[in-house]
Amino acid sequence: MKTHFSLLLFFAGVLMCSIGNAQLITGVWNGKIDHRNVELKIVKNGDSLTGTSYYYTSPNNFRRYSIKGYFDATDNSVVWWDDQLIEEKRSNSFLPKRSTAPYLSTADFNCPGGTRMYLTGKAALKENPDQQNATVDLEKFITPFFRDEWDYIIDNYTVGANNPYLIDSIGQLAFNRPVTAPVAEEPIATLPGKDVPVQPKKQVFIPVPSATPSITTAPSHVAAPVAKAPLTNEQKFKTRTRQLVKEIPLTGDSLELKFYDNAEIDGDSIAVFLNDKMLAEHIRLSDTAYTIKLPVSELQQTNDLVMVAENLGSIPPNTSLMIAMVDGKRYEARLASTENSSALIRFVKEPKDEKQSL
Repeated sequence: MKTHFSLLLFFAGVLMCSIGNAQLITGVWNGKIDHRNVELKIVKNGDSLTGTSYYYTSPNNFRRYSIKGYFDATDNSVVWWDDQLIEEKRSNSFLPKRSTAPYLSTADFNCPGGTRMYLTGKAALKENPDQQNATVDLEKFITPFFRDEWDYIIDNYTVGANNPYLIDSIGQLAFNRPVTAPVAEEPIATLPGKDVPVQPKKQVFIPVPSATPSITTAPSHVAAPVAKAPLTNEQKFKTRTRQLVKEIPLTGDSLELKFYDNAEIDGDSIAVFLNDKMLAEHIRLSDTAYTIKLPVSELQQTNDLVMVAENLGSIPPNTSLMIAMVDGKRYEARLASTENSSALIRFVKEPKDEKQSL
């Protein structure tokens, strides 16, 4: 009987992980990066990740960065990097030089069963991103060692705090008003997963302006934050201006479109509309093409293709390279989209007699 119960718990844990990996990535992660103590707070915001990272040797000796990144649900890979230094605190000792440098990390989200979750992978100093020879070994925890404004989002993520507008406002607060680290005299415990970090004796409550949502630890029954709902892709398509980038002649039997990220791969995501109808959405741009094929016979004489930015990635604006293959000919267009404008490509069918004279 005990064996059957254990198996049920195991399969329940596996099912939980398989259903909500993208949501479960939000939380507090503690462990080591490059053999350095790290607490990482990740918040999923649409197709991107945001949050903060603490590199520390003690509660009074740390560096804190804002982070950016993205999660790929197709293979459970997580990529994040230390974006900007927003707080530094030093006691009588100094952080080792390597601990003060920002990192770029790539890890796999692992959920072997039950409630244990891990991020394991490789990291590199941000100034040398190709040399990922450092290890990433993090485990998810419920209680953070460092208290800050992201705790409100993480604690209430499933009851309304996952709203992008609220997350963005907290991100601005984190950058503009760095918080005070917890005060404690004890040294940090060893690597999480073996020993849970020692909690500080005293918690510091973070002052928040009256116009900003409260970010103290929420009670067990908390009302979902009231915030404006994000726009759908259809609403973005209708309300944003369109900028004509290129006009391409349309001949032959088929039109093949390939979309790539046109700059640094930073989590850009787009939706594509053709003649006012959505062809595809949630297209994550990378160095691997996302391909759409269309029969020319089903297209109109004039066809407007519009690229709508679902997000701006970590490096605005949202940019993509579109390659169109038309009757054996290759056309390239570099598209840029913002929160106010979308990129437009126009395909115009050539008269049949004009095609034959070429």
